[in-house]
Amino acid sequence: MVSSAGMCLSCVLIGLAFGFQNISHLKDATPVMVFIGILAYTMFYSIGMAGIPWVLMSEVFPINVKGTAGSLVTLVNWSCSWVVSYTFNFMFEWNPLGTFFIYAAVCGLTIVFEAMLVPETKGRALEELQASLANFLSKDCTPAAD
Repeated sequence: MVSSAGMCLSCVLIGLAFGFQNISHLKDATPVMVFIGILAYTMFYSIGMAGIPWVLMSEVFPINVKGTAGSLVTLVNWSCSWVVSYTFNFMFEWNPLGTFFIYAAVCGLTIVFEAMLVPETKGRALEELQASLANFLSKDCTPAAD
């Protein structure tokens, strides 16, 4: 969650820098703001979100599905990276300020998602994690009684 929060704040900083381009006395500070924002984003991404797919593969998936699940996670990870890279130029041409605020909103939603749905794995055995995930999924998949 720290990684997502840092990425969110970095995107807001970069977005504000593009918003400040039209303000004469803040225009000189915008290159520094963008530089700091990109460095901070890269740092926060590296310390947290970059390793998430591989942590999921090693800690959450049971041994009997690790190969298939690992392939699927890798496919989804690289596909999402491609979508972000492909759409960035179109979004940036549309509105640089809006582009980074949209990215910040996605990072903010990631914080909410992590807080509500991602289980804590530290100090827990794989069997314990599987049991808690199976219990969680069985609650969500059971049809509601009328």
